[in-house]
Amino acid sequence: MSGTPVIAFGQQPCGFFPRRFLYAKVLTARRLQSEIGGEIVFFCHDSDHDPRETQTILHHRKTGEPATLNFAFANKLQRKFSPLHLKRIPAGWRDNTARQLGAYVGPEMVDAFKANAAPTVADFCLEMYRRLGLLDGVRVVRSSDPAVRAAARAVDEFFVDVPHEGEVVRARWLDGALKLHEGGACYVTLPAADFTPAQVSPTRDSRLRWMQSVLHCTHYIAGAGEQAYLNKVDAPDIIFLNRDPIDRADEAHTEICRR
Repeated sequence: MSGTPVIAFGQQPCGFFPRRFLYAKVLTARRLQSEIGGEIVFFCHDSDHDPRETQTILHHRKTGEPATLNFAFANKLQRKFSPLHLKRIPAGWRDNTARQLGAYVGPEMVDAFKANAAPTVADFCLEMYRRLGLLDGVRVVRSSDPAVRAAARAVDEFFVDVPHEGEVVRARWLDGALKLHEGGACYVTLPAADFTPAQVSPTRDSRLRWMQSVLHCTHYIAGAGEQAYLNKVDAPDIIFLNRDPIDRADEAHTEICRR
């Protein structure tokens, strides 16, 4: 184990305003850092492709009624199968969404949203989190980064970013072939293609050992969902901690973080 603590937490981009469980992970990491020192690292799994990950749940400021907002996507193929770091934001989405936001958040949040010109879903989320102060003093490591992918250990279960019908899709390597999951037991097999580690990202079950081969963290803060599937045997050198509890965990955090 490293002499200097490396306190890590992982998460897909989880809404253009971060969900409260990500906010809780950051607070937990900062509390631990105040106790033991070291560095905080956010492993941002922006290779994920599920568009549901970026749903943003807000409440109307007058009525309290909930609303679920999300990004628009350039086309159906990109929405369903392109990784978050390559899902392009269509022209007009930011302005159209900004016109709705005043009913749900204060002017400071609306202004931060309007000032965000990032072109892809993952970039927009990360820039929003920075503007909210969530990432102050935090090193961000992205699973889409070719340098990270090249440095990571090889794993048996993985996805590959490959061109398909004019887009780049995240195909599962399964039974020696590249496949897109259409739901249930239905897959579409793509033409065979060569690929390099720079195109590879881990599955849920292989993500921990893939991540740890790059981060070499000493402590990892996990949410309730992660605790259910993390195979801690894959990383015996890590001290695992539960994130601090927070109410309304799936809803958006909509305040500037002041340190």
